[in-house]
Amino acid sequence: MFTDPIADMLTRIRNASAARKNELVLPYSNFKDNLAKLLLKEGFVSGVEEFSDKHKMLKITLKYSESGEAVIGGIQRVSKPGQRIYLAADKLPRTNSGYGITVVSTSKGLMTDKEARKSRMGGEVVCQVW
Repeated sequence: MFTDPIADMLTRIRNASAARKNELVLPYSNFKDNLAKLLLKEGFVSGVEEFSDKHKMLKITLKYSESGEAVIGGIQRVSKPGQRIYLAADKLPRTNSGYGITVVSTSKGLMTDKEARKSRMGGEVVCQVW
């Protein structure tokens, strides 16, 4: 049993990307679905779909460039269950000098660091993707 399902999701994405898999399947949760849809909106994955087998599952289709390189160069968990990281909007880090995104969980839902700065909202820093 794992204690951090978000870290598990990010590790599965990292491993599937390194193994050049087209898609990955993981257990469904609303938070994972929202995170996957945010990655889809930002262009890091090419598809997100939920389906029901015995349990509700989430299928993420990974995205690769024409040369075959993964669009996701790296993905890292920031806030962990043992040490939560909360930052104000003006303190949010820029990932890879603005070429990546920092995912922030705010009271208005998940958003990127750019959206959070624009709406002047801080929150829990979930992960960084580049």
